[in-house]
Amino acid sequence: MKGIVEERAVELGEYIIENGATVRSAAKKFGVSKSTVHKDVSERLRGVDPGLYIEVKNILEINKAQRHIRGGMATRKKYSRSKKS
Repeated sequence: MKGIVEERAVELGEYIIENGATVRSAAKKFGVSKSTVHKDVSERLRGVDPGLYIEVKNILEINKAQRHIRGGMATRKKYSRSKKS
């Protein structure tokens, strides 16, 4: 059972790097919770593949820095749709 968790952590890390994915989008793709993705890529991946961990960490830092912008755009889109109706 333990090997499966480490494999999932590596798969999640590779997916995040290849797609520049957020934790939320990776969770949706793999059918797990955001908490599971976060734990896998921030704790488990560090022990399994430190190089991959650093790459994933960099992408997640970029996503974290941009999330307020994406949230604002989503809110703007939401309310601009409701005015047209």
